[in-house]
Amino acid sequence: MSTKTKSPERADKTNPKSKIQNPKSHTSPPRLAKIFAGLDALFPQAQCALQHENPFQLLVATILSAQCTDERVNKVTPELFRQYPTPQDFVGVAQPDVEQLIHSAGFFRNKAKSIIGAATKIVQDFGGQVPRSMDELLSLPGVARKTANVVLGTGYGIASGVVVDTHVFRITHRLKLTREKTPEKVEQDLMKLVPKERWVSFSHQVIWFGRKICVARKPLCMECPLATLCDAPDKTI
Repeated sequence: MSTKTKSPERADKTNPKSKIQNPKSHTSPPRLAKIFAGLDALFPQAQCALQHENPFQLLVATILSAQCTDERVNKVTPELFRQYPTPQDFVGVAQPDVEQLIHSAGFFRNKAKSIIGAATKIVQDFGGQVPRSMDELLSLPGVARKTANVVLGTGYGIASGVVVDTHVFRITHRLKLTREKTPEKVEQDLMKLVPKERWVSFSHQVIWFGRKICVARKPLCMECPLATLCDAPDKTI
């Protein structure tokens, strides 16, 4: 006499908690549309928080923003750009002189080395103009995909990818838009889910959303228009 056992792949209809969720439901077009609509309602004109006047200044500010708040960067860059406004001005500069100006931004030695190196390469290899392609930007010292995406998207209006900073990484996991463990793989997931015409604006919106609503230490879930779409375990609602 044989006995039937429940397949582990089948949900127990008598126990709602045993219901197996389909991961694809988190990235369904209707759910994505609601997320985009919520972000549009909150931050319809979201812009980069780093103060800059041209792509070179944006490049430098983005290099400085690693492991540092944009507010701190914006306090450092006015004097830095007053003394060194162009790539040419950084060529041949003693690294300690730059370190002194950016000290409060943290990791100042590595950042000073990257800024001087990037500016020098821009002058020597690109005629003093910040390049407009991902491959060329990645050839600059201190520049990875996040920085390159910021420069291309915000500086030149070129949608080359999705900026994945700490806010974007954290929030897209909370919203179950990705399960990947590295920024590079998270970006690849988002590029498949977010329409290309939204790549630049989506990054800005999520970053502001992370600063103003979905704060890391204490998210303001009661004020969040995306709360009904979020099933994060630490949701405060």
